[in-house]
Amino acid sequence: MTDPTDTRDTGPRVGTPLWAFLAGVIVIGFTALVVALLRLDTTGLVELGRTALFWVVTALVILGELRPVMVSSAAAVGGTYPSAMFTFAVLLHYGLPVAVLLQAVAIAVNGVATRKAWHRVMFNVAQSTLALTAAAVVLGAFGIMPSAVAPWVPSGADLPAIGLAGVAYFATRAMLVCGAVALHERRSIVRVLRATVGPQSLVYAALLGLAPPVVVVMAHSPGIVPLFVAPLAAVYFTATLSMRRDHQALHDELTGLPNRKLLIVSTEEALAEARQDERVGLFLLDLDRFKEVNDTMGHPVGDRLLQMVAHRLTHSVRPGDVVARLGGDEFAVLLPSIRDAHAAREVAARLRAALTEPVRLEGMTFDLDGSVGIALYPDHAPDFEMLLQRADVAMYLAKEGRTGVELYQADKDRNSPERLNLLGDLRRGLDNHELKLHYQPKVSLADSTVHGGTVHDSTVYGTVHGVEALLRWRHPVHGSIAPSEFIPLAEQSYLMRQLTEYVINEALEQAASWWHTGLPVQISVNISARDLLDSALAEQLEAGLARLQLPPTAIQLEVTERILTGQQAYTHDTIKALATLGVPLALDDFGTGYSSLIRLQRLAVSEVKIDASFVRRIAESEDDDRIVRSIVDLVRSLGLRSVAEGVESDAVAVRLAEMGCDLGQGWLFCQPMPATEATAWLRERHTTGPEAAYALRPEVTTA
Repeated sequence: MTDPTDTRDTGPRVGTPLWAFLAGVIVIGFTALVVALLRLDTTGLVELGRTALFWVVTALVILGELRPVMVSSAAAVGGTYPSAMFTFAVLLHYGLPVAVLLQAVAIAVNGVATRKAWHRVMFNVAQSTLALTAAAVVLGAFGIMPSAVAPWVPSGADLPAIGLAGVAYFATRAMLVCGAVALHERRSIVRVLRATVGPQSLVYAALLGLAPPVVVVMAHSPGIVPLFVAPLAAVYFTATLSMRRDHQALHDELTGLPNRKLLIVSTEEALAEARQDERVGLFLLDLDRFKEVNDTMGHPVGDRLLQMVAHRLTHSVRPGDVVARLGGDEFAVLLPSIRDAHAAREVAARLRAALTEPVRLEGMTFDLDGSVGIALYPDHAPDFEMLLQRADVAMYLAKEGRTGVELYQADKDRNSPERLNLLGDLRRGLDNHELKLHYQPKVSLADSTVHGGTVHDSTVYGTVHGVEALLRWRHPVHGSIAPSEFIPLAEQSYLMRQLTEYVINEALEQAASWWHTGLPVQISVNISARDLLDSALAEQLEAGLARLQLPPTAIQLEVTERILTGQQAYTHDTIKALATLGVPLALDDFGTGYSSLIRLQRLAVSEVKIDASFVRRIAESEDDDRIVRSIVDLVRSLGLRSVAEGVESDAVAVRLAEMGCDLGQGWLFCQPMPATEATAWLRERHTTGPEAAYALRPEVTTA
């Protein structure tokens, strides 16, 4: 049962506390080993080597060192090796030199057989030598100093001395091993001792308690020494069964990683020991597109992929960090100690970098990626359940925004009390018509008057070719609330459809007011992905246009690049219904997604809006200038209109006009205005209806 989280074979960096501790123990332990071996009576050892008993005991020590007795899968220091019983018996019967010699040989054989790192083998030799030396010192205090030449056999009166020697042996090993584990995993030694000493003390008591009978049998009936393998096997198999049950209860069967139950225990321990100047971090990681692998290649390949992911994750975090599998393709990572949010983001970035390495299975190469949500104690939550819930919120923010890694943000948590209150206020605001549409004109850049590189009169810059409707909310208590606060909230809730219906109805009513009074101005309305693929959208528009006696071109729907160029957009019935109805579509924020303009020929798109992040800098940045110029040229070649957003200076407007960009929108021409101001503004200017405006470029309405 391999533990994928075992990173103890990774050597410590020179100069670290762990390196200093291991180096110190190894130097002291090997010094004690050399001193003990120098005291070894070679003549006695040669005579001892001629007996069958010596080789039987040697074989038992080596076999007992190959596999430990595991009593708990959660024990930080691993199991207890049965060789302790026979080594302690050799110490009592033949003395310290023979005992440390056999123990060193057994540990070396174990290192070769299990391919342990050299520093672990040397440390194990050193710490076992020091433990045997401590026990020998206690025995010496009672006048007990056996040797290969003069073996010692205990009696009933010697039990107190043997008991104290056993305590010294166990205490020395426990302190040295737990100290190394605590430094390796950056945990409190008290915590490691508390987690391991209890279970291991019982096993050591049983093993060391059997050592005196082994000595008695060695002295009087050496032929039956091998029979001690029977009780030893009983202890081993009983402990193994118990450990397996414990492991199954606390670990994931497929990957061997801790499960939710063990993650809870580990997190609660970390929270209890957290220092004031540090944080506890909990990550939630979800694989992207893993379902596609399962559906395409089958579950066996998916399972192997999850095992590889588990291995990558556990070897991308620090010792002491806990990687758990919560189910499916969802993993959690616990950082018991992290400096701050920046350090947590660095760990999350390292996890994603490990995931993105291509995986080759079944002759195919898979490109993996994942989204990571981060929650920190005490910044974001006081306990495990809240940390997990808020890491889950952050993870979905990372998925929705395609950012990969997100830290929990209370203002984006739809489950937070503040967000729930705001959601209730938004519903009441819709019922009470607190939300209003403001309108920002889109102005022609082609018919402007330029003198000496500046706009002659920006207040009458060019012909108006429509307006964009922008939603505004003035809360009766909190005042003006930005759309960036309440629109994402609505998108994550049941209110999005109601909000879209509200905006479209308001826009259609305003369009009717303008069109029926001689202002045939097209109104553009932003809609979400959920709206675009909702069959009720086309029905609402068709009914509204008929009721208000408006042509389909009175309204235009603006959708983001990522939504409109998704594969679903080509086949969805709503898209086809809108094309049949004749309602034009606009591609908003172009340049921030991953689409190809060539693909737009298959959709009913009338215009492409160039994102303001590029437009604002074209007068200063050659790179942005080239990007915008290329987009304008490509849009023109496809017979579409180009609209530049964020036009705020004469220099930018002049550059756009020179490029051949059709329309501009921004504060240079006009800020968003409420309906009454927009009406007055439009009546003061020469306004051209959509029929004339669309003559700039051939209309594209192909379904």
